Amino acid sequence: MKKIFIVAGRNSFDLAGRISDKAKIELADVEWTNFSDGESKPQYKDNIRGATLYIVNSTNAPISNFDDVLLLADAAVRASAKKVIVVIPYFGGQRQERKDKGRVPITAKLRATQLKAAGVYKIIAMDLHADAIQAFAKRFDNIFASYLFVPYIKKLGLKNLIFASPDTGGTKRVEKYADHFGVEFNICYKQRSQGPNEIKQMRLLGDVRDKDVIVFDDMIDTAGSVELCVGLLKEKGAKSIRFFATHPVFSGKAYQRIKAMEDVKFVVTDTIPLKQEFTELANIEVISIDGLLAEVVKRDFRNESISSLFVF
Repeated sequence: MKKIFIVAGRNSFDLAGRISDKAKIELADVEWTNFSDGESKPQYKDNIRGATLYIVNSTNAPISNFDDVLLLADAAVRASAKKVIVVIPYFGGQRQERKDKGRVPITAKLRATQLKAAGVYKIIAMDLHADAIQAFAKRFDNIFASYLFVPYIKKLGLKNLIFASPDTGGTKRVEKYADHFGVEFNICYKQRSQGPNEIKQMRLLGDVRDKDVIVFDDMIDTAGSVELCVGLLKEKGAKSIRFFATHPVFSGKAYQRIKAMEDVKFVVTDTIPLKQEFTELANIEVISIDGLLAEVVKRDFRNESISSLFVF
């Protein structure tokens, strides 16, 4: 009989458990030993010889979240697992996918190389910041939150719907949504300063007056761009504003900014576990990816199509 296990990383323990339940795949029993200096060691308590393992763990900061994936993969390979596949809903380091300046790393490439060295057969991630990251591994499946967002938007029944991107980099993403719903889209054009979260100015390319605006991005980090974009949309006469993002990174001043935008609805997924302070905000709604990932894992194990799940 074919053996298959879901393995829960410590950063995505709850998510992995729900994937296990929905997919009806056994959750591997892993015991962690933590040393006083911060070093950790996982041990599989099940016999995983000849088994296919799906290790579920988002690798957002701190680096220990990525290290856990490496340790779980290495332990599985050394225990003679047949195949080790990592399901990384949020792929840490993905914003550094190219050498955009002198003397900087390509972190996404480095992470993929480390996973390969640990014996990982395939990487499954969600809504990558740049599609080109898939080229860093021979087997890399990028899956999309559109599977969840499209039906959600349809249920809203907005009559004056229009889409927007908070920057030019997200144009292709928002264009797909606009084409699918047969509506127009706008772009918030921003000029950055030297710092990664510093913006000189932002301008709106398009018309949103009296429109129900849905803004799409792959992630929200400090919410600085969000704050400027929302302010600009309001200034230009938007009727209502909703902000959709796959990855709730939520660092820095994100909490204060999102809390202050109480009339803006934020819809995110649980690729990254939210801190309690964010889950208690009335203007944040979380859509779980557990059902989607359960279906992806089952299809992958059965060698069935994954791309057919997605409209775009």
